[in-house]
Amino acid sequence: MTAYFIQAFIYLCAAVIAVPIAKRLGLGSVLGYLMAGVVIGPIIGLVGAETNTLQHFAEFGVVMMLFLVGLELEPKMLWNMRNKLIGLGGLQVGLSTLVVMGIALSFGYGWSIALTVGMIFSLSSTAIVLQTFNEKSLTKTEGGKNAFSVLLFQDIAVIPMLAFIPLLALPELVEKAQSVTQSAAEHHEELSLVAGLPGWAYGVVVLMAIASVVIGGHYLSRPLFRYVASSGLREIFTATALMLVIGIAALMSLVGLSPALGTFLAGVVLANSEFRHELESNIEPFKGLLLGLFFITVGAGINFDVLLSNIGPVMAMTLGVILIKAAVLLVLAFIFKIRGSDRWLFALSLAQAGEFGFVLLSYTVQNHVIPTELAQLLSLVVAISMFLTPGLFILFDKVILPRYEKTENTREPDDIDETGTVIIAGVGRFGQIVNRLLVTNGVKTVVLDHEVQQIENLRKINTKSYYGDATQPDLLHTAGIEQAKMLVIAIDDPERAVGLVEYIKHTHPHVIVMARAFDRRHLYRLRNAGADFMVSETFHSALNLGKHALIKLGVHPFKAEQQRATFYETETTHKDTLYEAWKQFTEDDKYLVHYRDMFIQLEETLSEAMKDERYRSFSKVERSWTPPPKENHTEFSKAESD
Repeated sequence: MTAYFIQAFIYLCAAVIAVPIAKRLGLGSVLGYLMAGVVIGPIIGLVGAETNTLQHFAEFGVVMMLFLVGLELEPKMLWNMRNKLIGLGGLQVGLSTLVVMGIALSFGYGWSIALTVGMIFSLSSTAIVLQTFNEKSLTKTEGGKNAFSVLLFQDIAVIPMLAFIPLLALPELVEKAQSVTQSAAEHHEELSLVAGLPGWAYGVVVLMAIASVVIGGHYLSRPLFRYVASSGLREIFTATALMLVIGIAALMSLVGLSPALGTFLAGVVLANSEFRHELESNIEPFKGLLLGLFFITVGAGINFDVLLSNIGPVMAMTLGVILIKAAVLLVLAFIFKIRGSDRWLFALSLAQAGEFGFVLLSYTVQNHVIPTELAQLLSLVVAISMFLTPGLFILFDKVILPRYEKTENTREPDDIDETGTVIIAGVGRFGQIVNRLLVTNGVKTVVLDHEVQQIENLRKINTKSYYGDATQPDLLHTAGIEQAKMLVIAIDDPERAVGLVEYIKHTHPHVIVMARAFDRRHLYRLRNAGADFMVSETFHSALNLGKHALIKLGVHPFKAEQQRATFYETETTHKDTLYEAWKQFTEDDKYLVHYRDMFIQLEETLSEAMKDERYRSFSKVERSWTPPPKENHTEFSKAESD
């Protein structure tokens, strides 16, 4: 027992030390786990023979990962992504598999081994890529969105790969394995529901198992979760979630199918369940720990003797895989019209092999598809390609992206051939709504934005707009600032927005300036610069949502509208006082004691106003408000009489 405690302590220590360091260096948690395994295994030698046994246990983290992937795949979302998911993702996996398979065949490998190697190297690292996208804010770029579609298809493609690989077993490897394990088999027989069944009966049992997962997940899971949730014990819900995943995995194993296949199907079935988020939150910690343990065992299992004795072939295969996948991805980027720097982001981000490569390699060895010696070489290729992934992102950030940004920044502004009553600077999510409201009321606008993609998107929906930086005086002159009555500022850079207000009020004081503020401090700065009207982008939407939250919590609609109006009036009444207090301080101490005390006083005033009964004192806002339907009249009358 003591030995187990010591081994567990070593693995956990390695993870606690290595993963935070890897995260700070921008390498990602997966590489942190791999490096931790390398240190405690081949380098220091703190772990040894138990690594392979632990790896089989840790592979259950992959089963949990696919269950969580299934939970995210709502049928509606899959349908909306069908073109990129099937077209882009399917072509990437198919072409990469075929190209790698062709090269493997040219080196003399059999077709089954070559096909298996092609499937393994067609996959990319979901964990590393998505984490890097989040850290570098690349998720919403065109390249990031397309890369996500490919990764999603790859995660789904793992399921049929796991089902197909056992069919590629080599007879000589099966015979060798049987001779080695014959004595062990006499003492231990694998549990199975399909052993000795004829082919038709095996098919029926498999279909019944899959049907039970789908039908049971749809009809039986909800009553079960409601029953468990009624207990109010979170640990019982966690136990139920684990019971579900483990039970389905066991059922699939009993009928000779991949446990990952069953849990993935269960996840898809439960994707629309009201308990989906609770299931995710309960399974996620176990999945994370087991996957981390799996990657540590992979790193600890790397044979440095094999690496050093085959350093040339391993590095050649690693670079070959990266170049082949990048080339395939670039071709697909051209076909699917991914342009500019997004094309290179798409190609470089997915050029490595992925964590599922380790799973498939282990699975191929277990099913006698690839010799152990070759699997060791291929696992080194997968690991090294993942280690090189941060370098690919650095190449994109430092070399490729600056060249495209320089090209985009040197583009000449569009020729503006018209003037309007209102100039709108910035047509993102905020400026678009302002423009649509003005245009539909017959107001002539001139729309400016310095984002090329945004301008192209607007032109696709017949909204006339011009490329250019609205903070440049020459462009404003061309847009007719001298004749314009109003300038609406909705650009995303707070500093440039303040500077634009100052410039307009200094050179064109007749122009009414209306500006979008990001927060209270930005609003004060815009007002101090001379803006005629400012609005915080989230204030009114948050206030409206808050009103509806009160209604959903049982507050009468009329009462909720009164509270919303009270909040708005109290804020409006005190805004000048807070602004004057803000102006008294320097840039370094604007939020010191005096201002903070005034803000606290505002909160107390607001709280008192909310408690004040105002049913017989209707404001102008309330008089213009539409009353609730007749069925609410009785409730309102009761509230008024209380």
